[in-house]
Amino acid sequence: MRVEIAGIEICEARIAHLAYAPEIAAAMLQRQQASAIIAARQKIVDGAVSMVEMALNKLSENGVVELDEERKAAMVSNLLVVLCGNKDAQPVVNSGSLY
Repeated sequence: MRVEIAGIEICEARIAHLAYAPEIAAAMLQRQQASAIIAARQKIVDGAVSMVEMALNKLSENGVVELDEERKAAMVSNLLVVLCGNKDAQPVVNSGSLY
């Protein structure tokens, strides 16, 4: 070793600071952000599914409307789009019959 020439003995070495190349740091940040987005989306979907279940149960309990399986599926689909979407829902007026 080079330090032996100077009469120095190295007993221990530690890394006090670790720096990543900018490309590696950017990739690590993107991965961390992606994980956070996935976790947030999971919470949104879980909450939306719970709200849809509550809506269907409440409509059924109160006898507000009776929906066949096809109408329930359409309602579930519409509610999930509204509850999970990134943009505000746009109202649609249905001028025809439901059946």
